[in-house]
Amino acid sequence: MRKIKNIKIRGKHVRPILTDFFYNENGAPKDIVIFCHGYKGYKDWGAWNLVAEEFAKQGFFFVKLNFSHNGGTAEQPIDFPDLEAFGQNNFLIELDDFDSVISWLSDENPYQKEINPNNISVIGHSRGGGIVVLAADKDKRIKKVISWAGVSDFAGRFPKGEVLELWRKNGVAHITNARTNQQMPHYFQFYTSFKENEAFLTIKTAAEQLSIPYLIVHGNADETVPVTEANNLNIWNSDSQLEIIEGANHTFGSAQPWTDQLLPEHLSIAVKRTLEFLK
Repeated sequence: MRKIKNIKIRGKHVRPILTDFFYNENGAPKDIVIFCHGYKGYKDWGAWNLVAEEFAKQGFFFVKLNFSHNGGTAEQPIDFPDLEAFGQNNFLIELDDFDSVISWLSDENPYQKEINPNNISVIGHSRGGGIVVLAADKDKRIKKVISWAGVSDFAGRFPKGEVLELWRKNGVAHITNARTNQQMPHYFQFYTSFKENEAFLTIKTAAEQLSIPYLIVHGNADETVPVTEANNLNIWNSDSQLEIIEGANHTFGSAQPWTDQLLPEHLSIAVKRTLEFLK
């Protein structure tokens, strides 16, 4: 199995998009699966590398990426050395990054003999689940979409009232990263960017309009994104498939760092269900 790490793809927003490719090198075109992380996430978090290996073993060309403004750098893709980038991130940048990766895979690249760019499926975890639904609604190159513990709404995650006004006044608000103890900034552009493009960024509308196969995987013990959000996504698209994993939390049992050589039980189930759906 080939594991090619930290390849830079040029996007639209100065900072590179860092990507990994996992695949069996045999010269045969393979269907592509692109995975994107969620909020305060990155491509090497927890057991994501083990997930990539499982998909490669099953004959897929598996791509995972760091969004250009997720807070990592090419030199240090794990954790958040670039807090300025993190503060400048927004949903439009992430959608642009996603488009850039698909375009790169669909154009000339060193892996053309190994990929089938006409069959691209996308997986998004948490906030990334919302991003892939929005992308799949707009981009006809995407043939299947999978949400893992995905959010159903961005608007409700912004503060209101006095907290919102304080953010507006100060121009920046900080959130503590419990694991790294960093004070992670959000500049107010994150909110204004969303409000100016709210119709375009409404997940409900995108989910309703999806006309491709759509799988929703969620744990009923998710402490971050309630399982009711998965139910909403399922209701909004009558052709979607809903898979509730009993007892699974937001990360399906994975954690950072993940030192075990095996997937946690619930993440293994999510992978198995997704592979069944893709095949």
